Amino acid sequence: MEQAVVPKRRSWIEWVAYATIVAALLVLFAGPLHRIGVDFRAVFRLMSIAAITAGVGALICAVAAFVARSRADRRPFFLALIGAAAGLLAFAIPMLLAMQARGVPPIHDITTDTLDPPQFVAILPLRADAPNPPSYAGASVAAQQTAAYPRVRTLVLDVPPQQAFDRALAAAADMGWDMVATVPGEGRIEATDTTTWFGFKDDVVIRIRPQGAASRLDVRSKSRVGMSDLGLNAERVERYLERVRAGA
Repeated sequence: MEQAVVPKRRSWIEWVAYATIVAALLVLFAGPLHRIGVDFRAVFRLMSIAAITAGVGALICAVAAFVARSRADRRPFFLALIGAAAGLLAFAIPMLLAMQARGVPPIHDITTDTLDPPQFVAILPLRADAPNPPSYAGASVAAQQTAAYPRVRTLVLDVPPQQAFDRALAAAADMGWDMVATVPGEGRIEATDTTTWFGFKDDVVIRIRPQGAASRLDVRSKSRVGMSDLGLNAERVERYLERVRAGA
């Protein structure tokens, strides 16, 4: 008579490793969760809890790997190593984002003209439900921007407005933005850029005005959600201005 095979019970090390890996996956899937419609505040709360869980799990897994290193059954050892690595990575991601946020001012509206910033027109309906209003906050934001991003300034092009508009439009297309409006008669271009991981929507408006025989190009980039943009709007504006210059 054949003897029934009793499944081997999983050790506590394996359960801790599995829990740590699941927590790490929740951190990594925070972005896709927001992309499918989960509120960004709920996503950030989930991400924070999962990151802390993953960090604690990584420490336990490291100890568990040390305990299991000499066992004949190598499965718990390798699972603990995987759990430690996954947990450490998942804990490091939000920590790095937090460090990046501390290194930049807590603003999310960047413009080359802080005295008379370009205004959104066609994009306004798209921002109707956005937590961040389309209006410019004024002197307090301007002072923080000037101190942190001195390179963000008006670009003067030695061409008439129509040529400047064509160059501005070509550069915007090269940036891969979703075009919302192009109004040559007003010298206005509006577009939306979507961030890679979370899918946040940041809106851009470009304004071209004559300045003598030349043209004055101003840009504004503003996030729809969040207090700090981690410096992304300033980086976007600077990259765009470089593309316009390169199109000369």
